[in-house]
Amino acid sequence: MEKKWWHRSVVYQIYPRSFKDTSGNGVGDLRGIIEKLDYLKELGIDVIWLSPVYKSPMDDNGYDISDYQDIAPEFGTMADMDELIEEANARGIRLVMDLVVNHTSDEHPWFLEAKKSKDNPYRDYYIWRDPAEDGGVPNDLGSTFSGPAWEYDETTGQYYFHLFSKRQPDLNWENPKVREEVHQMMNFWLEKGIGGFRMDVIDLIGKEVDRKITGNGPQLHPFLQEMNHKSFGNYDVLTVGETWGATPEIAKLYSDPKRHELSMVFQFEHASIDWDPQEGKWRPTTFDFIKFKEIMSKWQTSLNGEGWNSLFWNNHDLPRIVSRWGNDKEYRVETAKMFASILHLMQGTPYIYQGEEIGMTNVHFESLDQYNDIETLQFYRDNLKKGYTHEQMMDAIWKNGRDNARTPMQWDGSEHAGFTTGQPWLQVNPNYESINVSNALDNKDSIFYHYKKLIDLRKNSEYSDTIIYGEYKLLLPDDEQIFAYIREDENYKLLLVANFSEEEVTRAIEGEVNQVILSNYDATDYNLSSLKLRPYETVIFELKK
Repeated sequence: MEKKWWHRSVVYQIYPRSFKDTSGNGVGDLRGIIEKLDYLKELGIDVIWLSPVYKSPMDDNGYDISDYQDIAPEFGTMADMDELIEEANARGIRLVMDLVVNHTSDEHPWFLEAKKSKDNPYRDYYIWRDPAEDGGVPNDLGSTFSGPAWEYDETTGQYYFHLFSKRQPDLNWENPKVREEVHQMMNFWLEKGIGGFRMDVIDLIGKEVDRKITGNGPQLHPFLQEMNHKSFGNYDVLTVGETWGATPEIAKLYSDPKRHELSMVFQFEHASIDWDPQEGKWRPTTFDFIKFKEIMSKWQTSLNGEGWNSLFWNNHDLPRIVSRWGNDKEYRVETAKMFASILHLMQGTPYIYQGEEIGMTNVHFESLDQYNDIETLQFYRDNLKKGYTHEQMMDAIWKNGRDNARTPMQWDGSEHAGFTTGQPWLQVNPNYESINVSNALDNKDSIFYHYKKLIDLRKNSEYSDTIIYGEYKLLLPDDEQIFAYIREDENYKLLLVANFSEEEVTRAIEGEVNQVILSNYDATDYNLSSLKLRPYETVIFELKK
């Protein structure tokens, strides 16, 4: 496989609304990100994935764009954006923009025009259908945010299609003019010197609504190949697609370099392992550790040499991993370091979500009024009608609601965690006085410095090529408590062993230790023939070959 710069990179996702506010309006902004670039440089990351900062009415916190080539006033100006790109690049940090092109805002000029009449030049930029014979919706396709995916327009007597909020009408990708507009917009940003795109729900752009096909439609890959050819394929950039329905075979279609589509995709098989198959995340089920190891390992081995993995636990849509599958109370630090080690020693490009590097936790707001997320509030309203109890729904929100990841970044122990001098748009997690960046930087044994060591190990150590390109082999697949695997190439053989439990365990593992590379406890003398591990203890060894 041809080596690429992003094979060696570590990405840090910023949800700008919650990162750092410099204006005092309670909303994070671009100047706040500029202010914290040296912090990110200290961590060691070299790519920022920036969630949307485009002009937007913020129905879905910026994932509803009304102007792709302007900045939302609450985040700043285009001059701020240009400065951010320049200042990041000066520190060796590339900026990856969030690309949301499955849909726009209903306030986008294209849609405002499209609604005027059936023969408007922009009408075919969106998906319209006549009512069914009974006068109702054209078909039974549903919105991800619940309810039908069709909204009636009184002016023209037709329905328009929206897979998300009714204020997020889907673009008609079968219209070549739409594709041309998108390619031009992407080139506008690429010319500014950005480092690539993260592509929101990109697996939906090939949809065929009449055949009720939404994900992985027949035109999806031709559309992506055309996009590659007419925009980012002409630049040395990173592209990552959000693909909820991807299998390893589908992921290879996207990320095999020979196909000229994307650098990599986000797959969510591991991220949905404890969701009910029918009800989804709002009906959490038991975490299956054996299946989890199997899924993680399948993706490691299946894409090796033919595609590329994105490695992540958290993002703006997912609850925080230390609370979800770990112990965020007495073993919060050990758990957070364990998850970091497991992920960063795998093959692929690791993604860190803001606050993950200091072990930020899920939030437990008592009142529904304290939540902001459109999906969460819609879920509550809809399921109250279905007979769910308030207690059932709040429990699901505490476990899996998107606002778990969106509470403001905890910078220090001052009011509002140093995020803002004003009233934050979303309440800060009450544990900010103990869990914050200032405390983490003052403690050389903190989660932050563990991440820093892992990043350095991947990017700057003698083991870099082994971690990035070496073969992966799962050990002890049926063990109920241990996650252990080997990474090996012609030069080195590395072993990671993680105790994924709150109990002390002893296991026998084949091999002879050359040295301990990194541990999340004070390292002791480890004997592989009788390896004793404390709760959540995780060790990376170099073995004799």
